[in-house]
Amino acid sequence: MKKIVTLAAISGVFCATNVMAAGFNLREQSVAALGNAFAGATAGAEDISYSYWNPAGLTRHKGTQVNLGATWVAPRSKAKVATANIPTSTQNPHITAKTGDIVDHGLLPTGYMSYQIDDHFTTAIAVNSPFGMTTKYEGFWAGRTHGTTSKVQTVTVTPTVAYKVHGHENLSLGAGLQIQYIKAKLSNSVPAGLNVEDSASLEGDTTDVGYTLGALYEFNPSTRVGVGYRSQIKHKLKGQIDFNGPLAAQAQTISARLTTPAILSAGIYHDINDRWAVMGEVSQTYWSSFDELRIKGRKGLLSVTEENWKDTTFYGVGVNYRVNDQWKLRAGVAFDQGAVGDEYRTPRIPEADRKWYSLGAEYRYNENLTINAGYTYIRANDGRVGLRGDHYGDVKGNRGSLYATYSNDVHIGGIGLNYAF
Repeated sequence: MKKIVTLAAISGVFCATNVMAAGFNLREQSVAALGNAFAGATAGAEDISYSYWNPAGLTRHKGTQVNLGATWVAPRSKAKVATANIPTSTQNPHITAKTGDIVDHGLLPTGYMSYQIDDHFTTAIAVNSPFGMTTKYEGFWAGRTHGTTSKVQTVTVTPTVAYKVHGHENLSLGAGLQIQYIKAKLSNSVPAGLNVEDSASLEGDTTDVGYTLGALYEFNPSTRVGVGYRSQIKHKLKGQIDFNGPLAAQAQTISARLTTPAILSAGIYHDINDRWAVMGEVSQTYWSSFDELRIKGRKGLLSVTEENWKDTTFYGVGVNYRVNDQWKLRAGVAFDQGAVGDEYRTPRIPEADRKWYSLGAEYRYNENLTINAGYTYIRANDGRVGLRGDHYGDVKGNRGSLYATYSNDVHIGGIGLNYAF
């Protein structure tokens, strides 16, 4: 019995680790693009921060440039009602009428630096945090066996090179490496017998490498299209799981394989005239690479948990209006699909389909310094958790069922500086 309970604890904690990392993509990697809801991010190349989606666009920027951004992400997520049945508890059902806000706000910094080698080659390096989120539930809430605290952080360093093709100057190509560090801290309640529970906590991290590719074609000075690809990164987290009560002797080192998804994007940018520009974007995120989770402990424990995430599509359209030589205004709207259905959505990250509404402004202080500001409001559909308790990990771990409905939205604001030497 103790072995089964320990296996369940490990499965439950690490399951949430991967849901958090794969299920919340931080798209906010450029303050300028934020003002257009990231429409045209793959083709715009308006400053070097757009190289996150398409490194080929770096050939449009001369000399040496530095771009620094800071974006404040303020999500809100509250459970309206949560009901759970835990098989090892005689106090069924457990009902939480309402939770407080379960997500933390956070500052997302970005940094880019580019150097033009000659008329054809440009190199750059970027530092980003492409995945991450923190959630925390208060007290003895109904879904505690599925998650209480979750914190996932990533840092990615990306050296890139862009090449304007000799003899075909309208075409630029780009490539780079994604060197990604990921760290997870999670906890949840664990059934340890009839009406007995323990608290399990886990920490793990790893660093692994992927790549990024891009192409930009300029039909003329006013119109361009771009394609960008960020590869999946196969991680193997290593860490430690600990227990605070009767299962303390089962603490051990563990490992789990995690694949962050590949992202394929395509965009278009067009200057209508000297004042107006329009842009569009479509991207596919391949969450389906996260179909199951395998966990192994130093003491020989092994767990397989079904996840069944699905590929998602993002659509965006935007517009720019140049007021004068110094000021430019931006706007955009977008639709972003959720990655998981009710049957597999967990309380760690109760995300759902969402709509983006964005505004931005650019101020050109002088020939060298440009300042961007952006704001986005994201309105998400209700996130419904419908865990019946019959999934492999839920049965083995006695986690039981959980039904909950969440209201979700996000406010995002950022400021960015681009300086050309």
